[in-house]
Amino acid sequence: MTRYVDVSEMARLVSVVGLPKMLEELAGYIRADYLRWDEFEKCPRVANHSADGVIELMPASDETLYGFKYVNGHPKNAQHGLSTVMAFGVLAEVATGFPVLLSEMTIATAIRTAATSALAASVMARPDSKVMAIIGNGAQSEFQILAFSRLLGIREFRIFDVDPMATAKLERNLAGAEGIHLVRCASTREAVQGADIITTVTADKALATILTRDMVTSGVHINGVGGDCPGKTEIEAAILADARVVVEYEPQSRIEGDLQQMPPDFPVIELWEVLSGQKPGRAIDDEITVFDSVGFAMEDFSTLRYINDLAKEHGFGRSIDLVPEMSNPKDLFGLLPSAVAVPTAA
Repeated sequence: MTRYVDVSEMARLVSVVGLPKMLEELAGYIRADYLRWDEFEKCPRVANHSADGVIELMPASDETLYGFKYVNGHPKNAQHGLSTVMAFGVLAEVATGFPVLLSEMTIATAIRTAATSALAASVMARPDSKVMAIIGNGAQSEFQILAFSRLLGIREFRIFDVDPMATAKLERNLAGAEGIHLVRCASTREAVQGADIITTVTADKALATILTRDMVTSGVHINGVGGDCPGKTEIEAAILADARVVVEYEPQSRIEGDLQQMPPDFPVIELWEVLSGQKPGRAIDDEITVFDSVGFAMEDFSTLRYINDLAKEHGFGRSIDLVPEMSNPKDLFGLLPSAVAVPTAA
C-alpha cells in the first residue's frame, strides 16, 4: 500500500511538529542530500510554459529512492481563487518502482523553499546579520521569515509589497510570533535600508527589476527567490556582476534564474560546493553575495524523504491502492472479472 498525505494531514503534521522545528529539520535533510551530490541522478526540470504560467515536473533519484514533484506557477491564479503554486509529489523505491508515498507538496514546497533559503544564507550571509528585508509579502513570505528567525536568529524584518493587502495579511499571520519584529515599509528602497539580508520573492511572470544596484550596499546577502523561470527576473544584472553568485544546479539556473541575464561564461558556484567547504560562500565581509534560487528537484527529494519519515513516526497519512497489488502479478486482467460480460440493458 502507498502512504497518502493530503493537505489536511500535512496541516496536522505541521501543527504537531511545529513549523519552526520542521524548517530546521528539513534544512538538515536538504544539507545531507547536497553533501551526497555525486550520488544523485540530476537534470533540469521539465517545463511546459504558456502565456499564463508554467507546469513542471521535477525528478531526482539516488540508488535507493526516486522522487518527483508536479508543480505549477500561475501568477494570475489569485483572481480565480487558486494558489499561484500548487504541487504534489511521489517517492518510490528504485529497486521495484513501487510508490511508497504520495503527498501534497504545496505547503511542503513553501517549507522547503524557505528552509533552502535559510540554509544557503547560513553559509553566505555575514555572521553578524540582524535585519532582513523581504520584498513580496505573498504566500512564501511567512515561511521565509520563520526560517530566517529559526536558523539565523534574525529578529527584525522590513517588509514591502506593492499590494498593501498582502502586507496586512503577513502582519496578521505573524502577529503572535515570538521574537519577530515586523517593520512595514512604503517602498523597496525604504525596506532595504539598513538590511543585512534582502529576500526578493515576487510572483509576476515578467522580466522585472525589483532590486537595483544603487539599493544594495557592501556586505549584503541577497536571497533571490522569485526569478525562477525563463522570462522572469527580479535582480538587476549589475548586482550579479558585482557579486559572488551561488546557484543550486547551474544548467537549470542559467535558463531560469536571475542568472539568465548574464553571459554563458559568467562564473557561479553551486550550493553543494559551499556546503561541502570546497568553495567559500563569502570571501570577505564587504562582499555582496547572491543566492539565485530557482528550486531544484533534489530539495523536493529531501522533502519527500522528510515527509515520509515524519508521517511514519507520527502515524500520519492513510494507505491507498494507488497501484495494483495482486496475488498473481501476471493476471492484471483478473482484477476486472466482468470485463468480458455483456452489459445488462437498463
